[in-house]
Amino acid sequence: MALAMPPETFPASGPTRPMLATLRRFLPYLWPADAPGLKVRIVAALLLVVASKLVQVYGAPFALQGAIDTMAAGSRDALWLVVALVAGYAAARFGGTLFDNLRNVVFERVGQDATRRLAASVFRHLHALSLRFHLERRTGAVTKVVERGTKSIDTMLYFLLFNIAPTILELTLVLTIFGTRFGGWLVGGTMAMVVFYIAFTRWVTDWRSALRERMNDLDTGAVAHAVDSLLNFETVKYFGAEEREAQRYDRAIAGYADAAVKSENSLALLNIGQALITALMLGGGMALIVFGWSSGRFTPGDVVLVSTLLTQLFRPLDLLGMVYRTVRQGVVDMGAMFDLIDAPAEIVDVAQAPPLTVRRGHVRFEGVGFGYGDGRQILNGIDLDIPPGTTLAVVGPSGAGKSTLARLLFRFYDPTAGRITIDGQDIAQVAQASLRSAIGIVPQDTVLFNDTIGYNIAYGRADAGADAIAEAARGASIAPFIASLPQGYDTRVGERGLKLSGGEKQRVAIARTLLKNPPVLILDEATSALDSRTEADILDTLEAIERGRTTIVIAHRLSTVVHADRIVVLEGGRVAESGSHADLLRLGGTYADMWARQADEREAALAEA
Repeated sequence: MALAMPPETFPASGPTRPMLATLRRFLPYLWPADAPGLKVRIVAALLLVVASKLVQVYGAPFALQGAIDTMAAGSRDALWLVVALVAGYAAARFGGTLFDNLRNVVFERVGQDATRRLAASVFRHLHALSLRFHLERRTGAVTKVVERGTKSIDTMLYFLLFNIAPTILELTLVLTIFGTRFGGWLVGGTMAMVVFYIAFTRWVTDWRSALRERMNDLDTGAVAHAVDSLLNFETVKYFGAEEREAQRYDRAIAGYADAAVKSENSLALLNIGQALITALMLGGGMALIVFGWSSGRFTPGDVVLVSTLLTQLFRPLDLLGMVYRTVRQGVVDMGAMFDLIDAPAEIVDVAQAPPLTVRRGHVRFEGVGFGYGDGRQILNGIDLDIPPGTTLAVVGPSGAGKSTLARLLFRFYDPTAGRITIDGQDIAQVAQASLRSAIGIVPQDTVLFNDTIGYNIAYGRADAGADAIAEAARGASIAPFIASLPQGYDTRVGERGLKLSGGEKQRVAIARTLLKNPPVLILDEATSALDSRTEADILDTLEAIERGRTTIVIAHRLSTVVHADRIVVLEGGRVAESGSHADLLRLGGTYADMWARQADEREAALAEA
């Protein structure tokens, strides 16, 4: 059975991505079925939008028109009426601002909640994806896609509900006023201007979207290069490659800078075109009213009314280019994030998967075959029987498939042939969470969270108290080291645990596995980072925790597995030899050769010391 590999890069998400389809994916986060309080907030915010537009269209312009016409009549007796109209104009302007800001206050919780829900969904899905996915992806690129996608939610909500929809409402109200007071010419001219404005904005913005997409791709690449380089800064220093990495990053951001220049220059063209269209309409509309005034059909206040209404209409229209670009880019960014959500999980639970029930911890590999899908076959018909409470050691040369056994047992991958059982239960048929809760591992490469030592040990069991954490530390022979630190268990270990030595990190890993207290235990080169003296101390601890558990020890140094009940030698993905330490030495095969070679190496090391 061939295993599908995830794509190396994210699917292209340019201007051809369907906007309506992406927005439909987004609507459940805006109108959550299980949150009636948020729905009430949305309705209240929309009512405030309507109130704001009514005040802005019917309050301020007509109050100002009345004041101008009253003053133009030349009667000083109407002073207080003019003052009242001017005060009404100011109050209407303030009312519009008040309603807009109250709308923002009411709606803020909705936007933040939608962002939280979608971000949590993506994060949860990323953890549900297979190990293969995470090995193929660049962490910097994935985090950038998630960051852009979640940030676009609040912005898109604001523009869709509080710019586009109110602009349509305001345009309808303005056209109604123009039609009833000034005739069809002004209505037709305004509609023509709006249609031409939107068409021009869309044409230029779609062209700019391609430039923007290219700029985003280069930005993502530059961030991925930077994260990859910084995560491996020790390797960079080992090979004196600081300047090489700097030049590589400079090339990445130089490409981004070129794309950014083109994008910003195209913005100037868009702004100039929009300004020209709106200026022509404002001048034409006012000129039409002036000609009507000359024939006695309109008043001076009508010129002010038309100017005020068009100016208010231009304000959101002037933002239309930015709104369209933002919504279009938001669709691109959210689409890329939805691509992550749509990435299928390679390892999934079967329907109604029962939890694993571990009674004795009898582990079996039955005819297990596995390959990573790149043409390499790692395991070929592996049969292993690990009785409850016994220790099986797996040794062999690098690339023989030793660590792959651990990954298959944890079900990071599924075998391409055969099956693995625990107490007769096929692990592919039980819930993954219950399977992994029953297995503990001390890995070869221990990576810690950038938190305290206490937190990293407690990661083995979420409900562990301070006494249990301390007991686990003592069992892993790291308690004296922790006690010597000024902040003790509150000492931060740095990113990936880089403030600790390799041996200290490995002992933390042993401690958190002790805290987990699993019935099945995997020791994957658990002492590989330790010196001989520390290794001897840890081996006693490991042998103690192995008792009563079903244990798989994966080792390179044979001296660490002589106590095992059974030792298996893997070669070429097959079991080459099997037996106890004494049996394999008597056999005189691969294991005996490896033992003799390592013995010579130990003697040479002691002689040099």
